[in-house]
Parts: sequence; structure tokens; C-alpha cells
Amino acid sequence: MHDLHLRYQIQANWTMAIRSRLCARFSLADMSRVLEVGSGTGVIAGELASIMHGSMYGLDIDAPATAYAKKNSPGPQYLVANALSLPFPTNSFDAALCHFLLLWVPSPQEVLAEMTRVTKSGGAVLALAEPDYGGRIDYPSSLIELGRQQTLALAAQGADPQIGRKLHALFSAAGLVEIQVGLLGGEWSGTPSSEEIDSEWTMLQSDLAHRVSDEDLDSLKQIDQDAWRKGSRILFVPTFYAHGRVP
Repeated sequence: MHDLHLRYQIQANWTMAIRSRLCARFSLADMSRVLEVGSGTGVIAGELASIMHGSMYGLDIDAPATAYAKKNSPGPQYLVANALSLPFPTNSFDAALCHFLLLWVPSPQEVLAEMTRVTKSGGAVLALAEPDYGGRIDYPSSLIELGRQQTLALAAQGADPQIGRKLHALFSAAGLVEIQVGLLGGEWSGTPSSEEIDSEWTMLQSDLAHRVSDEDLDSLKQIDQDAWRKGSRILFVPTFYAHGRVP
């Protein structure tokens, strides 16, 4: 579970700028009750709880991850439940949010409908980050196949690799208003830390274990690491965010 927590921390670092901006825009720190759906090991929920005057709630279907969150990210109130049937009355929260969740759920529309249901009129529903692998860019071009194979692997696991571009339609269908969808900018100012690269390759090796031979995977890893070292590597997965208000 520690490795998963580390992965979530790295993802949270990628999206910190937009999260800070949206937290300020909607004054999350001043809200009475906020819910994160898909709270995992508590990285985002724990961060938000540290700045809030009210109560932060985290919900996830994964019991071991939730137990880890309770121990390592204290502050929020955590519970194990299914996002398709949130165990809260209608109009329970000032805001409901998720982070890299809709990519994985079998019915993102139902999840957003539930998030909207439990949020008060005038409250905010936010998807802080959802990737779109259909727009992935890899350079050098010898690594394009790596991106293609990862996209296929995600789809085989039940994920929707193109969820990012669908956010506006999903928020509209949930009945939300004042919808805004945006894209996190791509910036390359240096080589990622060894921790970030190792985490990415741990995930890749798990995803591609039965799709790419060990020999080919080792070769792609070497090309990737050489490109980062030379400063020629570009890896960009468009990552969308969206927010709307409950009418």
C-alpha cells in the first residue's frame, strides 16, 4: 500500500497548481462539509483537511486503502462505500470532488449524478484531474509505441483512456450549470526525480507485463531513461479538470 500511496502523492504534485487555484476560487477552506469521492490513501483529502475550517470526508470502495488513509492522513472522516450509491442524504455537502477517479469507474455518469445529488444547491462539483491518453505525445518517436501499449492496457483494465475530453458532456448530463472545463498545461523544465521515474516504470511494467516482452520493455525503458538524461524526452498526457454548480 505504501507504493500506491507514493504514486498518489506524485499524481497530487502534478496537479497541485490547478487544485490550489480551484480551492481558492470556490473558497473550499471556508466550507462546512466537503466530500472527496475516491479518496484512496488520503493524499488529497488529507491535504484539504489541513486547510479547512469545516469537515472533510473521504470515501473509497477500497477498504485497505481507506485503512491506510485513516492511519497516515488523519483529519478527514473516512468511510468505505461505493461511489455509485453514496451513503449520504441529498444536499449533505457544500462541495463534492474527485481526482483521477472517473477514468476508472464503470459508469462516470452515475458517479457524477450521485456527487451532484449529495451537494447542496449552489454548491460545487469538481473533477480535479482526469487524463486523456488519446492525446498523448511521446518524443523521441521510438517511444510512441510505449504510449500506445499503455493506452491499450488501461482500456483492457476497464479504464476509459479518453475520459478527459468527455468531462463537459458528463457534467452537462449531470444537470450542473456554470460548467467550465480546462486543461492542465504541459511544462518541461528539467528531468523528473528518480522517484517519479521509478514510480512511472513500476506502473508501466505492471500494466504491460503481458502485452510487451521483457526484452522490448527493457529496451523502451533504456530509451526513456537516456532521453530524460539528455534532455530530449517529452511526455505529455492531456489532463483535464472540470467544475460546475448545482442549480
